[in-house]
Amino acid sequence: MPISTIDGCSSEHWAEVLKIIKEACSSAGFTPALVSDAEESGIIQKRIVSNIYKSDIVVADVSAKNPNVMFELGMRLAFDKPAIIIKDDKTSYSFDTGVIEHLGYPRDLHYYSIMEFRDTLATKIKATHTAATSDPSYTTFLKHFGEYTVKGLENTEVGGNEFIIKAIEELRSELAMTRRHSRHPDLFDSGSDDLEEVTGFFIDQFRRERKISKSKLITMSDELFSYLEEQDILRRMAHTESRLRSAMKANLLRIEEG
Repeated sequence: MPISTIDGCSSEHWAEVLKIIKEACSSAGFTPALVSDAEESGIIQKRIVSNIYKSDIVVADVSAKNPNVMFELGMRLAFDKPAIIIKDDKTSYSFDTGVIEHLGYPRDLHYYSIMEFRDTLATKIKATHTAATSDPSYTTFLKHFGEYTVKGLENTEVGGNEFIIKAIEELRSELAMTRRHSRHPDLFDSGSDDLEEVTGFFIDQFRRERKISKSKLITMSDELFSYLEEQDILRRMAHTESRLRSAMKANLLRIEEG
């Protein structure tokens, strides 16, 4: 659902709508939360996709046709998991989702009408969840158009020690980049466009980290290129593999000639 000002409705308006939806969810026996909510910190897009997939049921308010909401609803429908679409009476139907039942509510949030909507939504949530969990052939949208097998999101379990080691390595990488930036701030300026110069810096960094001679470096071009590809700033500056490889070769040629 929208959360900020859109289509003439303020963020406070959407906060009131959210409160009503949460009341309906609670009344139906569910714990309500936005798909962007999570107790832990992390990448918000990953959290949203995970919650869209894993939630028992999703209520999507497509009022004002917020692009983010429409995209998230599309993902839920692609997963073919139970979803309920709601919209206010000022929003028109969208062509692709218009065939799915929408529960309507008044945009002016008139008390008696909105209370009726809240109760209807609660009933719909319970009925939809019951149907989805008891009927193997249940579908919100996808299977009306054919037989599809939806691929699930994979989970990777790691042990406590492995998780800690991975976290430490990530911190080390971030610290190393910070140190490089402090030693050579001119190379990391967003305005810098000298790809060969910045590539040369990382080649020198590669050689020092591995404590190898310049002559040995010449024979490690494949490993060196993999290292260079891992550097975010080089990927942004080069844009293509061929440009980065050319910058690397130019530096290696200078080293060989020197």
